[in-house]
Amino acid sequence: MIISWRPLDHAGYRSSSWFPGLTGLRALAALAVVFFHYGGPVVDRLQGWIAVQLFFVLSGFLITTLALREEDRTGRISLRAFYVRRVFRILPVYFLLLGLTAVAVTLAGTYASSRLADAMPYYLTFCNEVVDFNTPYPTSWSLGVEEKFYLGWPVLLVLTSFAKSGKTALRVLIGAGALGFVLGVLPLAPAHQWASLTVHYGSLVVGCLLALALHHPRGFAVLRPLTSPAAAVLVALGFGALQLSVKPLGQALGGNWQFVVPVYAVGAALLLVAVLGRGPVRRLLSSRPLAFIGDRSYALYLTQTGAAGVTGLLFPTGPAKAAATSAVALLFACALRKWVELPAIAFGRKLVKGERAPAEERQGPARVG
Repeated sequence: MIISWRPLDHAGYRSSSWFPGLTGLRALAALAVVFFHYGGPVVDRLQGWIAVQLFFVLSGFLITTLALREEDRTGRISLRAFYVRRVFRILPVYFLLLGLTAVAVTLAGTYASSRLADAMPYYLTFCNEVVDFNTPYPTSWSLGVEEKFYLGWPVLLVLTSFAKSGKTALRVLIGAGALGFVLGVLPLAPAHQWASLTVHYGSLVVGCLLALALHHPRGFAVLRPLTSPAAAVLVALGFGALQLSVKPLGQALGGNWQFVVPVYAVGAALLLVAVLGRGPVRRLLSSRPLAFIGDRSYALYLTQTGAAGVTGLLFPTGPAKAAATSAVALLFACALRKWVELPAIAFGRKLVKGERAPAEERQGPARVG
């Protein structure tokens, strides 16, 4: 097989309305999280928990890219359209599963003892990430982070859009300042929960900064070599090595996982760039099985706890349980996508009225928490 060294050009990137490899990345990230939770010590080396940061980087990148392209196309960024799309993509599945979880633990007589009652005010207001105790809906914590990002960053993009010149530089400056703050408070993270939580916003900001860089011709020129097929293979192998190094790297940093996250987020951003270009890496990530799972990754991620309740009757913690849990969660996700996600997305599009459906809606949700 002959691999071309020709990278993607800026015009090709700007004209792309769909990034197929990103769907596969979401699939791998969701499966990594499930295997971390239920795979036991055999898969502990993979440290799949950190794959949530890949979702955050993807989310920051896609949201910013879509906003910038809308601004170029129409001269403005519509906050109304943005929030309508977010509401009908995120909330129906989230609240349906929250309600079903509440019903299940109530019927089991454990609504109070499961501490879901204590967490419910936080879950209803998307402050999920501040819940520091176990509940039957634990994976929803990342949505609390995402929702706050949605409230802040798009507004900043709109406010900076009124600048007569230097919009990109101003936005990069804001993003770099936010990332600098996250890095600055990291030493406080082991002792203060608020400082620990900010590290997740750092991953989102890395994705935002990547989108700003790729949108601008000069920024794209710097990163363009990574989009060649051969370079993409090297980047993918390097990211795999980084994934395997998460645990020893954390141990080398005194056991503080927060310090590993920024390194991982930058690695995820470089991988994202590599996936944009044509070649074997993108071909693998856009394969039918990974695309199928990636399109359902949001619901798969949220239903994994319920799925584990089913598979736990047959399997102890270990790779077999993780695989079975992934399969059951995927079945749940298929049902949710058909009867909840897609109808809700279609309704949201009607409310936006005639606006062209952005690329993110055609390739599935960018967030999972």
